[in-house]
Amino acid sequence: MNSIRHVPSRVKSKRTETILGAEREHFEKQQLSSISKAINSTETPLKEKHARRIILGTHREKGAYTFWSYAVGLPLPSSAIISWKFCHVLHKIMRDGHRNTLQDCMRHYSSIAETGLLWSNTRDRHGYGQLVSLHSKLLCTKMEFHTKHSEIPASLEVTDEVLERTAGTDINNVFQLTVEVFDYMDAELRLAEAVLRQLNMSIAISTLTSGQCKLAPLIQVIQDSSHLYHYTVKLLFKLHACLPADTLQGHRERFHEQFQSLKTFLNKARDMLYFKRLIQIPRLPDSPPNFLRASALAEHVKPMVVIPDEEELEEQEEDEPETLIDVSEVQPSMASQPQSDIFDQAFGPPSDGFDDRDLQIEHLKREIELLKAELEKIKGEAQRYITQLRSQINSLETELEEQRVQKQRTLVENEQLRMELEALRRRNTEHESIQTNFVEAEKRSQATELRYNKLKEKHAELVANHAELLRKSADTVKILSATQQTQEEIERTKQQLAFEVERVRQESDMKFEEQRFDMDKLRRELEEKNAEIQKVKSLLQTSEKAGEQLNSSVAALKAEKDRLTQFISKKDVDLSSLMKEAQLKEYSLQQERDRTIKELGELQGKLKEKLTHEEQLQQKLLDEQFALLQATVTEAENIIQDAVATLDDPLHISSSSSPDYLISRAEATLNSIDKLQVGHSEYVKKMRDAGSLVRALTKFSHLTADTIISGSATAHMAHTDDADRLTEHCKTCATQSLQYLRNLKSKASLKGADPTSIQAAVQKILRIGQDLRPKGLDVGKDELGDVVDKEMAATSAAIEEAVRRIDEMMNQTRKDTTGVKLEVNERILNSCTDLMKAIRLLVLASTDLQKEIVESGRGAASVREFYARNSRWTEGLISASKAVGWGATQMVDSADKVVLHTGKYEELIVCSHEIAASTAQLVAASKVKADRGSKKLGVLQHASRHVNEMAANVVASTKTGQGQVEDKGTMDFSGMSLIKLRKEEMESQVKVLELESMLENERLHLGDLRKKHYEIAGVPLEEMAQDNGMGASSHVTAAPSSPKPSKPTLMKKPALAQKPNIPPKSTLR
Repeated sequence: MNSIRHVPSRVKSKRTETILGAEREHFEKQQLSSISKAINSTETPLKEKHARRIILGTHREKGAYTFWSYAVGLPLPSSAIISWKFCHVLHKIMRDGHRNTLQDCMRHYSSIAETGLLWSNTRDRHGYGQLVSLHSKLLCTKMEFHTKHSEIPASLEVTDEVLERTAGTDINNVFQLTVEVFDYMDAELRLAEAVLRQLNMSIAISTLTSGQCKLAPLIQVIQDSSHLYHYTVKLLFKLHACLPADTLQGHRERFHEQFQSLKTFLNKARDMLYFKRLIQIPRLPDSPPNFLRASALAEHVKPMVVIPDEEELEEQEEDEPETLIDVSEVQPSMASQPQSDIFDQAFGPPSDGFDDRDLQIEHLKREIELLKAELEKIKGEAQRYITQLRSQINSLETELEEQRVQKQRTLVENEQLRMELEALRRRNTEHESIQTNFVEAEKRSQATELRYNKLKEKHAELVANHAELLRKSADTVKILSATQQTQEEIERTKQQLAFEVERVRQESDMKFEEQRFDMDKLRRELEEKNAEIQKVKSLLQTSEKAGEQLNSSVAALKAEKDRLTQFISKKDVDLSSLMKEAQLKEYSLQQERDRTIKELGELQGKLKEKLTHEEQLQQKLLDEQFALLQATVTEAENIIQDAVATLDDPLHISSSSSPDYLISRAEATLNSIDKLQVGHSEYVKKMRDAGSLVRALTKFSHLTADTIISGSATAHMAHTDDADRLTEHCKTCATQSLQYLRNLKSKASLKGADPTSIQAAVQKILRIGQDLRPKGLDVGKDELGDVVDKEMAATSAAIEEAVRRIDEMMNQTRKDTTGVKLEVNERILNSCTDLMKAIRLLVLASTDLQKEIVESGRGAASVREFYARNSRWTEGLISASKAVGWGATQMVDSADKVVLHTGKYEELIVCSHEIAASTAQLVAASKVKADRGSKKLGVLQHASRHVNEMAANVVASTKTGQGQVEDKGTMDFSGMSLIKLRKEEMESQVKVLELESMLENERLHLGDLRKKHYEIAGVPLEEMAQDNGMGASSHVTAAPSSPKPSKPTLMKKPALAQKPNIPPKSTLR
């Protein structure tokens, strides 16, 4: 009886499982169809109905497991359009899908990031690669933000109270949340700007499918950015209420930039036809909110984005609107009416016995009839819906009644079981047989548990094999990314295999779940049996205690014993049937596992074949690259050996080269050595791509050969020592280069090859080339004009400063000295002042003459171009002006020392001579290109003569003052004998000879100094005179320009003017 009662419930549970499995299969097919239609390689926008089905699927299964199970098999690395549509669908699912979707997406965070990184380094012809990269970064930012702040959903639709609760009361958290919202908004705006920029570049419009495909994801960007803008305003007002305005200056600037970008984006999107029927775009205010004014928060209006109903959008896309009222019959009748006078139509009798109002009445009646028919149609549909709902209610009530009946049956069965338990209390004689049956049942349950454990272990082995296959598939993906065409074929095969493996895994999981369900059911039944047996044991224990009392009723219990025996036999039959079912399930599972293992073996064989083929191709490519490297090394050796042979070629002895060209070649060679080291390290690291090393070797060999030949040619123009050192270093460079190339020929010494010795040899060649460069050529020709003006201005400033210092010294000496010293100091300082004034006039006259020369000689060229064209003349002006300025400064210093009695009068005399020579140099340099009839040239010559006179005055005043100050007493010869006089005379002659020898040595030292100065100047006087027409002015030369005042060039001094005949002053100033 018990088994017969349980049959309907088992049948019903199996039927329910079958229905659920069919529904699950239908759901998965529908999801796969929607995903394949939504994410494809066609350049068309995503249809809302496909996206809505996918979103409803996430709500049905409370997550995105099904979506990701199919999405992992999409060929994202091979198609930019598929990747773009995948990002669009994922963005919509995260916004509108179930709340658990975000957690499922976070499990695939690395895959999304890798897809974006892959397409950021790839360029496709449609321009989707960069867009996919930006969209992937936006999705990653979105997932990170909402995972960290779980109170804010991915749709960003929260109230201000939730935002306040999320920000909290800690101002540091509010500050950090504001920065994160800024980053979120930046990711949204970068994607929008990239899409609009591509549309402008490709001259696409929003009515084309290609443009709509790129514009479609911007709907979600508009939705997100409107909420983020509102959150940013709220958070910034809260920060300004707690922090000073200067601290938040960066936040305000960043918000203003985002405000302008968002406003520009919304305005452009509002003008596009594509968005007009899909979304109602809000308008931002003309100016951003003023956060420094707290009351401005009340003026802020949250931007609202309105999305029309998706069903209406689909009807507009697929179906044409139907006309509710047919007016085709009314219009001809109205058009056929004759047009009469307006007065007759309004007040006159009806024409032809018919009035227009009758037509209107008839028209309105027809409209009423149509509306009634439409109303009846709507009522019929409503009635049909009501009938359907009532039928559903009746079916639900029927199911409820069935549940109640089942409940009653369960209660009856419980009552029967209670009665049977009461009858079992009287079973005292059957405890031994029942105990034996219990032991057997326990053994059967242990055997069943053992089989279940074995089945579980086999399933674990199957899962481990599947995981191993997945790891091998992942390794295959990494390995197969080397070549191009073979890579694409293997990639497609890998994706198909991964999809098949995933399908097999899902089928295996589903079958395992079914089998586990059956095993759980069997286990529950066994537990029920064990519970019954335990109860029986407890009853037997009580029956043993009451055995003596029940001996009298043994005969009555024999019949009960037979009935219990029959009941136990039925239970045994049921248990045996369950065992048979379990064995059948185990057999089917074993066959399924064998089939799965066979399929996995076939897949592994295919993978091994692909791996073997790829390894062969890879080895062939490596051999070809190494052969190419060897050919390049051989050619480089030939080039360098040819350069070395050129060094000993007699025809090469007559060649020459400049140090500048040698320096340029050496620097280029050093750069090529750096690139050679980079290419060598890259090739040694992976031993795959030798392209960069081959290019670097080619460039290195040519530049090294040029450096060797240029160094030899430069050595022909240098001194013997420098030429020998340069030639030796060139040969060393060639030897080290050949040794390095020999190391590259074999794989054993390839990794240890080091071009450091070559680099050291080239650096030595570079240093020698820099030493051989002529000095004084550091200023570019384009800067000569500016340097002339600067030096003349500096000279004028130095003279002004000298005059000021002389006046200060005059005032100071009048305070500190008296008598003869005051008279000498005043005479010297007055002559120095007159000399400074004469020099200032000379500089002004020289400046005027230079302007006249430039204006008359430059023609249509600019002033800078004139100076650059006459560079030698310009360098002479620079040298002369620097010499005059330096001489004035030195003269003031010498005069100061003489006045303070810390210097020598001879220093002042030498400075006067130097100034006279420097002014003569300036006059000669200015006069070289002047017109002989120029009036300004006469002014300059007059000023030069005046300077010479003032210099002579300084020398005369100095010597006169020296004679007055120094006390030369007369010698006393009264007490000296003839021998002592001869001795003093000999000592005096010795001193004269010593002084003459010292004078001769100083003159030689002065000559050496002048020779060295000419060498440093770098331009011989004869060549300078030949170029600039200054043959008569041999003392004009060029000097290197420097921003700091330096000592001018020592030139040959002109003949000193004679001391003027000036009567001595009778009175002191």
